[in-house]
Amino acid sequence: MKVIIVEDEVLAQQELSWLIKSHGKMNIVGTFDDGLDVLKYLQDHEVDAIFLDINIPSLDGVLLAQNISKFASKPFIVFITAWKEHAVEAFELEAFDYILKPYEESRILNMLNKLYAAWLQRCMPQSAGTSEPRESNTINLIKDERIIVTDVDDIYYAEAHEKMTFVYTRRETYIMPMNITEFCSRLPESRFFRCHRSFCVNISKIREIEPWFNNTYILRLRDLDFQVPVSRSKVKAFRQLMRL
Repeated sequence: MKVIIVEDEVLAQQELSWLIKSHGKMNIVGTFDDGLDVLKYLQDHEVDAIFLDINIPSLDGVLLAQNISKFASKPFIVFITAWKEHAVEAFELEAFDYILKPYEESRILNMLNKLYAAWLQRCMPQSAGTSEPRESNTINLIKDERIIVTDVDDIYYAEAHEKMTFVYTRRETYIMPMNITEFCSRLPESRFFRCHRSFCVNISKIREIEPWFNNTYILRLRDLDFQVPVSRSKVKAFRQLMRL
């Protein structure tokens, strides 16, 4: 797995390089301290991931990521920065992770393991000789201006709140800066069902299906004391999905 580091603080660059090398599964093919130099490099070289500081000369990290997001083949981007206020922008750019300085070694190593697993998953369709995209097992959620890489199976349901979407796991609530239609489009269709205009549910978390008025249903979920409705317009599709 080929990666580059974009960081203008020498000590931070050295520490991050050491942690990446200690992981043993990533090859650092370049280190940079200037955003424009990175763009020039990427014109002739492909990399799998970029560890990117935001406060760098010539072209800051957010603008650099915006340019990279237009590439046909997009590398994973991990922001490593002291600027927590850019977390929402990083999420909108579909950054893989957003780590605040000073960072902890355990946090970096955990991120590297997840990043390597995501890269392997991305490579699998090519090695298997198929062009069909694989469903992602992770999704980026926002909590306290941090991006949390979350296993999609940890999500129980999502609920619309005007232009925001509240996402619920067993113990956490995340507020996503997008409507529920956009959020649901990022979830694997085989595991989630849009059961109502305001709700999307993880099928594997359904514990009980209770008949409700007007031939609709109420869904009781495992581990959570909450009922998710199935709207009348979704009943037929739900019955087919659940073989009712």
